[in-house]
Amino acid sequence: METTIKVPTMAEMAAENKLPEVLFWVGCAGSFDDRAKKITKAFVKILHHANVSFAVLGTEESCTGDPAKRAGNEFVFMMQAMQNIEVLNAYSIKKIVTTCPHCFNTLANEYPELGGNFEVVHHTTFINQLLKEERISIEGGSFKGKKITFHDPCYLGRANGIYEAPRELILKLDAELVEMRRCKSNALCCGAGGAQMFKEPEAGKKDINIERTEEALETQPDFIAAACPFCNTMMTDGVKNSEREGSLPVLDLAEMIAQAKDL
Repeated sequence: METTIKVPTMAEMAAENKLPEVLFWVGCAGSFDDRAKKITKAFVKILHHANVSFAVLGTEESCTGDPAKRAGNEFVFMMQAMQNIEVLNAYSIKKIVTTCPHCFNTLANEYPELGGNFEVVHHTTFINQLLKEERISIEGGSFKGKKITFHDPCYLGRANGIYEAPRELILKLDAELVEMRRCKSNALCCGAGGAQMFKEPEAGKKDINIERTEEALETQPDFIAAACPFCNTMMTDGVKNSEREGSLPVLDLAEMIAQAKDL
């Protein structure tokens, strides 16, 4: 039977005059998408296991405005961003951790000019830090000796230069990291960025996520590791298209760490 973990809201903590170590920014995907909710749960289990004091905004959290901005609606972005900044500043939030590179990039790079200055950390970096500080430890478990290929999310890699943290996590699982021919700064987008996630693709010879999944399949992996809910969806669809669904799991690194720890 799954253990229930109480996740406090910032409002509850503020009522007790407490400020958590980090605010976990869940994001739209992590809140509403059934697949991404599993990533949210896995990350919460890791935070709980590491005794990290954290809280969420709950109903006070709104979309960061990333899809609106990428789709060209600067006005809606500004409205959403200003509302979020007001809430975050009211709670004196200093440090934010998020499982979504889109939220991470927007909060870290686009909120400061609107008055939102926060330390923003992606969950792969945060989990890696927990391991380095020995707040958690992992053994490979079911991933020991398995071949894992990692897809670099655009907003984690090229936009913010975070390449090593996710790969270090894979190696800490005692797994074999197999790189795609296009990886790190040369990685191919999954096809979801720029608000493309929410529309049908234009006519062409092949969808980007199919192309990217084919590159992953070339490495003959046992698992495809992702670090973004959008990438996870696109790569999962690509795996379904290749008729490998069921035999080739696409997992977020938080899920892999949680599974290895049997959380």
